[in-house]
Amino acid sequence: MDIPFEPIIFGVKLNIHLILEYAAFFVGFRYYIHLKKYTQDPITNNNRLSIIVGAVFGAFLGSRVVAFLENPIFSYKAEYFLLILNAKTIMGGLFGGLFGVEATKKLINETKSSGDLFTFPIILGIIVGRIGCFLAGVNEFTYGIETTSFLGMDLGDGIMRYPIALFEVVFLMILWVFLKHIQKKKILKNGLLFQYFMISYFSFRFIIEFLKPNTFLIFGLSSIQYLCILCWLYYHKTIRNLFYAN
Repeated sequence: MDIPFEPIIFGVKLNIHLILEYAAFFVGFRYYIHLKKYTQDPITNNNRLSIIVGAVFGAFLGSRVVAFLENPIFSYKAEYFLLILNAKTIMGGLFGGLFGVEATKKLINETKSSGDLFTFPIILGIIVGRIGCFLAGVNEFTYGIETTSFLGMDLGDGIMRYPIALFEVVFLMILWVFLKHIQKKKILKNGLLFQYFMISYFSFRFIIEFLKPNTFLIFGLSSIQYLCILCWLYYHKTIRNLFYAN
């Protein structure tokens, strides 16, 4: 199979990345609905719906803002604004969604943690989306720098690169198993499962960013890495408790 993977069916070239991107939202949401049926949700249905709406709007804005900060170039051309609207990053979506949720909970006076029910659907959605990114090769900025190691792959430009998207899929599968194990073995405080996911995923992304050919850096770090640091600061109490517990 060649990468980028662009199959032609009935004379039409399919955009596998776009198809799997939409599939990621569909599969993740359907899995959330499935889990909700078998989970005793401490939040009422009306408040849960409000929280989902807040998460969607927060994720939309956050994903665009962080995507812009990855390569902040200004232009007044119409096509540039369309490019900004189409640009997005899962990291900004996660953190923007988090703030959208917290803002919504303030408005509706909801004090209970709401993230645990979203944890595994989010992981599943990212896995599906990242498979699409991997199949898109160098058409999506989820590829790594050039390498001579055995981990290198030709992602479509004739250069052996780190397959960052594939690394992420493997990491998320391992994280899924790990979080499921914790969920079964321990009685966690409500909200901790989601926090463990965010801390783990953002820590992984901080490290993997060093393998990406980023061009816009501040003091040697990318915008995504500064977002990871912001996540650590946001969850500093949980991180501190993890170290003290060990």
